[in-house]
Amino acid sequence: MRFMDKTQQQKEKVALLSVVSNSLLVILKLAVGFLIGAVSIISEAIHSAVDLVAALIAMFSVKTSSVPADKRHPFGHGKIENISGTVEALLIFLAAGWIIFEAAKKIRHPEPIAYVSWGVGVMLVSAVFNIVVSNMLFKVARETDSVALEADAWHLRTDVYTSAGVMVSLALIWAGGWIFPGADLTWLDPAAAIGVALLIIKAAYDLTLRSAKDLMDVQLPSQEVNWIRELIRAHRPVIHGFHQLRTRKAGNFRFVEFHLKVDPGMTVEDSHRVTEELSGKIESHFPRSSVTIHIEPCDGDCVGNCLEGCLLTEETRRTMVRKISPFKIKKRSQPN
Repeated sequence: MRFMDKTQQQKEKVALLSVVSNSLLVILKLAVGFLIGAVSIISEAIHSAVDLVAALIAMFSVKTSSVPADKRHPFGHGKIENISGTVEALLIFLAAGWIIFEAAKKIRHPEPIAYVSWGVGVMLVSAVFNIVVSNMLFKVARETDSVALEADAWHLRTDVYTSAGVMVSLALIWAGGWIFPGADLTWLDPAAAIGVALLIIKAAYDLTLRSAKDLMDVQLPSQEVNWIRELIRAHRPVIHGFHQLRTRKAGNFRFVEFHLKVDPGMTVEDSHRVTEELSGKIESHFPRSSVTIHIEPCDGDCVGNCLEGCLLTEETRRTMVRKISPFKIKKRSQPN
C-alpha cells in the first residue's frame, strides 16, 4: 500500500506540473502573439490551451482512476484514463481545424509582423519548457503505466516540434528583412501555422488509437500474453493444460483470466495452492493486475479450446484416457 501511495503522489505531482507549465505558456504566447500580430504564435497559444485542457483532464483522471473498486464499479475506475486520452485527442482535432481556418484567412489577407524577435524568443522558451516537462511526464508514465500521463506527454512533445517550426519561420522572416529588404516573407507565418495543425492532427490520430483500443477491451500486448503463457507452461506436469486465456486493460490496471486443467484426483487445497502461486507471480510481474483462474479436471481427452493449451505428452494422454474412459462409460450407462 505504501508503494501505491507513493506512485499515486508521483502521478499527481507531475500532472499538476503540466497544468502550471501550460497555463504560463498560454498567457505568454497569447500576449506576444497579439502584440506582434503573428497568427502562428496565436495558433501555438491555442495549441497550448488545448494542452492545458488535456493536462486538467489528465490530472482529474489520474486522481479518479486510483479510486478503489466499489459496488457500482466492481472492476475499478481505471478506464477513466482511456476516456481521458480519447477526449484529449478529440480536442486536438478541433484545435487543428481552427488553426487551419485562421491561417487560411491570413494567407488571403496577409498582415505585417512587428517585433519578430519577440516571437522567436517566446517559441524558444516554450520549446525548452515543454522538453523538460514532457520528459518528466514520459518518465512517470512509463514507471506507473499511466495512459493519461502518456497522452499528456505526447501533447507537450508535439508542442516542442510545432514551437520549433514556428520559431524557424519567424527567424526566416526576421533574417529575410535584413538580407532581402524588399521581399514579402509574411506568408511563412500562416504556412508554419498550417504545418503546426498537420502535426497536431497526426498526433491526435495516434493518440486516439492508443487511448480508444482499451475501451474496446483489446487483449494485452503479445509479449505480455506470451509471458503469461510461458509462466503457465513452466508449471507442467502439475498443470495439464490451459485454455480461454483472456486479458484486457483499463488505464494502468490489467485483468487476466484463464482455465487450468489439473489431475482429477488433485485436492481442493493443492489446486488452490497452484492458483495462488500463479496469481502471485503474475501480479508481481504486472503490478495493479487482477487474476481469475478456474480449475477443471483433466481426463486427457484434449479437444476444442483445450487442445491448443494442452501440456500433456501423447503417451500421458493415452494413459489417462484408458484409465478414465471406463469410468465415463459406466457413469453414462447408470440410470437417472
